[in-house]
Amino acid sequence: MSDILFSAFLLSVVLLGINSYFGLEIIRRGIIFTDLAIGQTAALGAAVSLFFFDGRLMYPISLLFALLAGLLISLVARRSNNLEAFIGLMYAFGFAAVYIILSKSYHGMEEFQKLMAADILFTPMKDITHTALLYAALGAFIWFVQRRTTGTLRDILFFVTFAVTVTSAVRLAGVLVLFSLLVGPALIATVIGRGIPLVNAWVIGTLVNVGAIALSYRFDFPTGYTIVFCNALLALLAVMLRRGGNSSPHH
Repeated sequence: MSDILFSAFLLSVVLLGINSYFGLEIIRRGIIFTDLAIGQTAALGAAVSLFFFDGRLMYPISLLFALLAGLLISLVARRSNNLEAFIGLMYAFGFAAVYIILSKSYHGMEEFQKLMAADILFTPMKDITHTALLYAALGAFIWFVQRRTTGTLRDILFFVTFAVTVTSAVRLAGVLVLFSLLVGPALIATVIGRGIPLVNAWVIGTLVNVGAIALSYRFDFPTGYTIVFCNALLALLAVMLRRGGNSSPHH
């Protein structure tokens, strides 16, 4: 039991590290659903791999789809005032396409569920290690290269590194888990407004995930959806309580 819980905890910590940065960044940019759109496009690449290639080349195909989505969003962000509409439709397109493709697969609905929210209790340690190394390399690139660029190049590099990050996260945890880990802890950290937001988001997300993983194991709930539920619930409560605290009575 302890090995299963530890691997799930370790994976959540790894995913939270760089995704906390991206979560804070997409909130700052006001493009909240970008990760959903890119994540769903990566899932579309995985569905294509599952149906047409029996799961072979899943990572490179998913990465290719995610990179194309990221580049499209970066280009539209520069040329259109309807970015959120574009992102929303990209997500809807990806979701529908995944469902259509996997509806023709013998285990389609099971595969669809995994792409939405996987059971991270049984993630192999090898996959966690590979993801941790990849995220460390991406973090170093962001710190030493990306943050020193400006203009269009910076936007393109942001979406490319984001696409690479999302592809790994979707493969291991699913689109909805990724979205909750990106936005939930980052939003709570933003609402708190004290200390270092990145550190706050990582710590908050880790604590929430520990509780969610323990809850899912204790009551035999689906782990991925329990993580989504807990992160979303606490972020919603944080926003409502903060607004309630800031509101003043009318005289």
